[in-house]
Amino acid sequence: MTVKSTVSFTDKHHEFAAQKVKEGAYASVSSVIAAGIEQLMQEEAEREAALKAMQKTIQMRMQTPESDWAEFDEETFLTDAEAHLNQK
Repeated sequence: MTVKSTVSFTDKHHEFAAQKVKEGAYASVSSVIAAGIEQLMQEEAEREAALKAMQKTIQMRMQTPESDWAEFDEETFLTDAEAHLNQK
């Protein structure tokens, strides 16, 4: 289904979209806008998936028993981390 909608653009945005049509990259300015919205939808889905993965990881780590936690010394934490990274 296609829905007509009226939108306003800055001159810069309209010129860009018109140039893409002129170059043959898109059939119309509407196609340029639809492609931009599709990209936003994809980015939103990827962001949501990443947030869910982070949430799952955080929840899993919060369930780790304290006895399984790695020990760290506040005095040497940064130098220990740097040494660990340098080994990779």
